[in-house]
Amino acid sequence: MTTILFENPIFLEHKTPEGHPERPDRLRALNLALEHERFQPLVRREAQKANEDFVLLAHPESHLRSVMAEIPEEGINQFEADTYASPASLQAALTGVGGAIAAVDAVFAGEADNVFVASRPPGHHAEKTKAMGFCFFNNAAIAARHAQRAHGVERIAIIDWDVHHGNGTQDIFFDDPSVLFCSTHQMPLYPGTGAKDETGAGNIVNAPLSPETGSDHFREAFRSRVLPRVTDFRPDLIIISAGFDAHHRDPLAQLHLVADDFDWATAKLMEVAERSASNRVVSLLEGGYDLQGLAESAATHIHRLMRG
Repeated sequence: MTTILFENPIFLEHKTPEGHPERPDRLRALNLALEHERFQPLVRREAQKANEDFVLLAHPESHLRSVMAEIPEEGINQFEADTYASPASLQAALTGVGGAIAAVDAVFAGEADNVFVASRPPGHHAEKTKAMGFCFFNNAAIAARHAQRAHGVERIAIIDWDVHHGNGTQDIFFDDPSVLFCSTHQMPLYPGTGAKDETGAGNIVNAPLSPETGSDHFREAFRSRVLPRVTDFRPDLIIISAGFDAHHRDPLAQLHLVADDFDWATAKLMEVAERSASNRVVSLLEGGYDLQGLAESAATHIHRLMRG
């Protein structure tokens, strides 16, 4: 397997207040884990800032302009309950979009079997017209729309295993049967969406997990609800919203997963991708707020992408 990692130092320049869980140290911790010799074959590239027009693949121009209006010239600006912007935040967010776009292009050009984009701020809570939950633009949705527009992709499956429901991605694709959205997440928990009866046009699959449950419940939900739907959908591309805050160490939730659970889920999705999508998997970093839990889990996930 050829795996590309997209990264950029600008992601460290998106600043949040002291004590905020979505902080630059998240990427520093992951980079330390990636110094292990097993990651020497990993192809590392610098993500480039996307043109603002790419945001419009998933959001109206009014949303783009509202985010731009909240970027301060100095300091840190709070523009939603827990969402903050600093002077470099717009560039960081657009570079995250650029990494997601480049990831799609790389797998369709045959440059890589799969790609991981180590970016921040995350994206899966960003709805069509609302920035929220640390997120400005929905990278997974933009990547999917780009795959459709630029590469003629007919069926895309987005799997979100962040501990918080990907309400933004669900909002954007709620009535679009060309995109299958599957989410495992703790419920009840922020943002309050993700019930089983939220099914969209038959293309939304939610598998909520109760607090204080762990590996067995996660894997059973994945086996029984997610994998059969993804397999039957026969996607041409799999996009993973790869949050690692369901790890047992994470301070923002109460699930008890371990790094091996993310390894297992990655392998299962890669099996589907091998059968229907010529191995094409694009994985985008979402949450994960305990530095050790994030580093271990994301590194395990990336290593599985590399190994197949």
